[in-house]
Amino acid sequence: MIPIQDLLSRIRWDKAFGQGRFEIGYYDRVQDGIIVVPLEALYFDPADHFAFQVADREGVAHTVPLHRVKQVFRDGRLIWHREH
Repeated sequence: MIPIQDLLSRIRWDKAFGQGRFEIGYYDRVQDGIIVVPLEALYFDPADHFAFQVADREGVAHTVPLHRVKQVFRDGRLIWHREH
């Protein structure tokens, strides 16, 4: 399995592969379940290679470590996953 960091880099830099609608499913400890969000809703700090930021429904930003990413979808089709 390709590491999530490598997949995210490919989505960003490979123009042909990066076309489409991507969604990330990450494990939320508070809700004890997978939350699926559009990739464009995430903020990746260039100085942080281990996490991303995502805002909840109230607009509060949360940091999510990349090891909690469990699924990646492209145009609604699961293209990457890791066991929970």
